[in-house]
Amino acid sequence: MAAEPQAIAGGTPADLTAAEAAKRIEQGQLSSVELVESCIERIRQVDGKVEAWAFFDEELARTQARAADELRRSGKGAGPLCGIPVGVKDIFDTSDYPTENGNRVQKGRTPRKDAAAVAMLRAAGALIMGKTVTTECAYYHPGKTRNPHNPEHTPGGSSSGSAAAVAAGMVPVALGSQTNGSVIRPAAFCGVYGFKPTHGLIPRTGILALSRALDHVGFFSRSLEDLALLAEVLVGWDEGDPDTQPRARVPFREVALEEPPVEPVLAFIKTPHWDKADTDMKEAFGELRETLGERVEEVDLFPSATDAWEWHRIIMETEMTANLRHLWDKGEKKLSQKLRDLIARGRETKAFDYLRALRMIPALNASFDEMFEQRYDAIITPPAPGTAPKGIKSTGDPSFCSLWTLVGLPAITLPLMQGENGMPLGVQLVGRRGFDARLLRTARWLEQRVQS
Repeated sequence: MAAEPQAIAGGTPADLTAAEAAKRIEQGQLSSVELVESCIERIRQVDGKVEAWAFFDEELARTQARAADELRRSGKGAGPLCGIPVGVKDIFDTSDYPTENGNRVQKGRTPRKDAAAVAMLRAAGALIMGKTVTTECAYYHPGKTRNPHNPEHTPGGSSSGSAAAVAAGMVPVALGSQTNGSVIRPAAFCGVYGFKPTHGLIPRTGILALSRALDHVGFFSRSLEDLALLAEVLVGWDEGDPDTQPRARVPFREVALEEPPVEPVLAFIKTPHWDKADTDMKEAFGELRETLGERVEEVDLFPSATDAWEWHRIIMETEMTANLRHLWDKGEKKLSQKLRDLIARGRETKAFDYLRALRMIPALNASFDEMFEQRYDAIITPPAPGTAPKGIKSTGDPSFCSLWTLVGLPAITLPLMQGENGMPLGVQLVGRRGFDARLLRTARWLEQRVQS
């Protein structure tokens, strides 16, 4: 069930990866205006069926592209993403676009300041193509977006618009976020690369706060190199996010593109939710294990982690209830029933249960650190039960992501397989906390091994 590598369709600039486009722009073979015009044309062609955008302004995109080209011609430092269009999930504040967080209560909200991650993108020369659709408050109630591979299927969530926009070739890269499975799952459903770095690696200042313990910034692309390129731009410290810290620059691209000094060994962990995996996923992972041979070993999840999904639920519901109380107070009846139910449950959580759940995270990480130190380079596991479910009233089951989000480990979705119905079927790799560049390198090794 391995997916065949896809050729660039049509050969238009919109089909280039961010790294390829940046190289051509730097060498004078392509202008940002040409790239943006190609993306605009793609949006006109396909977004009527996909509906990936919450806000998109052609003229604003063109204005940014002209400014990027002028900066490049001036000979001034233009940054590694100069002229590259990026989609931004509509929970990231943007000074030039509304940010409504996918809910009716905040309709028309216009921030004065960019989120830290958006500011970092602009500093690297990127232009904000528009705001992509999010589920309501980045929770379960779906937005309007449909899966580009089949509009009768969900694109996943909550970063539905970002994943779909990249998959449909409307932008080469896009920002998302994950509090449960909101990057890894939609990337798998839409057949693109998704990366959720280590918790606290990328600042969340200016992003809708759901859970300090669980919120991650993530992103989508059509190549592993693009994930590394974005990581180099976005990793850093910001005084508005107490979980970030000053750190030396990590050469993500250099590490990601080099050969591992020793062939990696992967731990195949089913987790207690393996029974939820459908036949396609189980058969695909069986084939994958045969392909990898002795480089993958099945490992049982340690008993202390079996309650991790409940701890994740407690933390998420409690912290989301606290962070979204202002929306409840302003317009409870304008919120979906799913969100109202979550807030109602969160209000009933006992402080003892919440604090105990938080205190389990360091213990779980210590166990994973020991596992990685002793033998394994990464964990290989499904990103979702199977291909994107039919229907758009649900975004799918995030349970194959919950544990890795709880402990803050870096995770990547690779679009390496497909189901019997032709829809994408992803592979999730999970790395050691803080070893994000090494995880990218292992992911590249896996991709080459499967496609060889």
